Amino acid sequence: MAAPPNFEEGQSTYIPPRFNGQYYGWWKIRMHDFIIVEDSELWDIICDSPFIPMKAIGEPTMTVPKTRKEYNDVDRKTIEKNLRAKKIPVCGIGPDEYNRIFSCHSAKEIWEALQIAHEGTTQVKKSKIDMLTTDYELFRMKDDESIQDMHTRFTPIINELHSLGEIIPRNKFVRKILSVLPSSWESKVNAITEAKDL
Repeated sequence: MAAPPNFEEGQSTYIPPRFNGQYYGWWKIRMHDFIIVEDSELWDIICDSPFIPMKAIGEPTMTVPKTRKEYNDVDRKTIEKNLRAKKIPVCGIGPDEYNRIFSCHSAKEIWEALQIAHEGTTQVKKSKIDMLTTDYELFRMKDDESIQDMHTRFTPIINELHSLGEIIPRNKFVRKILSVLPSSWESKVNAITEAKDL
């Protein structure tokens, strides 16, 4: 997952991260963290759908949505959370992205619409994961490359897999990095492996 080039925006704790249609994986993780810190229940609303106040009526008992006039204080506070959960992603997107989600009625619909638009359907997402997994497995250090440059090329593969839900354990990708180092690093690799009990 790559970050935008020339990124100069501050990391405000009051303003949601801005998404302009590029670097979706990067924005998604930042937005998730922003929402969780704002109020973890808002993330639950995005994942599980908005709360709808219900009431029981009739025999046999049925539950139906309450009218707005029937809302009590608890219902109103929960409805406000629904609206806050919707407001944060809306405030974090530009005009072109807003056109994608204009007809969405809930935060869950907004999140899913953006996810499908930028990650694709489940099948497309799986294809991306397969391609990135292949990149991970075939990753090699170039002959004229520094450790820093190699790590800079490797990290986006791991991050993009993570943003798509495919999490590689830290010890596994550390082993991968150690395995792609040139033979001139063999003694250092052995020392690291033994010292850290990988």
